Amino acid sequence: MEMTATKFRARDIAYIAVFTALIAVGAWISIPTPVRIDFTLQTLGIFLALGILGGRRGTLAVTAYLLLGAVGAPVFSGFSGGLSALLTPSGGYLIGFFFAALAMWGMEKVLGEKLWVLGLSMLLGTAVCYAFGTAWFMVVYPAGGESVGLWTALTWCVFPYLPFDLMKIALALALTSQLRRHVK
Repeated sequence: MEMTATKFRARDIAYIAVFTALIAVGAWISIPTPVRIDFTLQTLGIFLALGILGGRRGTLAVTAYLLLGAVGAPVFSGFSGGLSALLTPSGGYLIGFFFAALAMWGMEKVLGEKLWVLGLSMLLGTAVCYAFGTAWFMVVYPAGGESVGLWTALTWCVFPYLPFDLMKIALALALTSQLRRHVK
């Protein structure tokens, strides 16, 4: 059985690093909310990474971002970092970014790199991220003493963010259609 190594050129590594930084900058642009899940532009960076770089390199950018944050680099919202940031009520959304990227990459592998596929994969990625984040929120938030049901968690953590995430998807699709050909 022959195994082939995946080769990365210096250009690939540079693109991955740039989009890792872009996701971090998106996290720093945040508006705090009462339920401790800030409005950020992280997902815009993730959508752009996967849309422009493609599934493999985009997923590596998301993974690099999460690993940087996990080891303590202040790349998460509010300039936070470390494993403790992943254990907060919003930590599930951070972990959901990885699974969203995998879902988007999977759609690309199955259906190709057409723009409509990318749009659907962004919607799927958003749903995956919401699922992980909301489930995590429901587990971790009650540690403060107050139980949270699914409807309440959706009302606090998903519904207010949907219009903004749909706008981020539209913006990412517009930017991707213009920039993708320059990066391939």
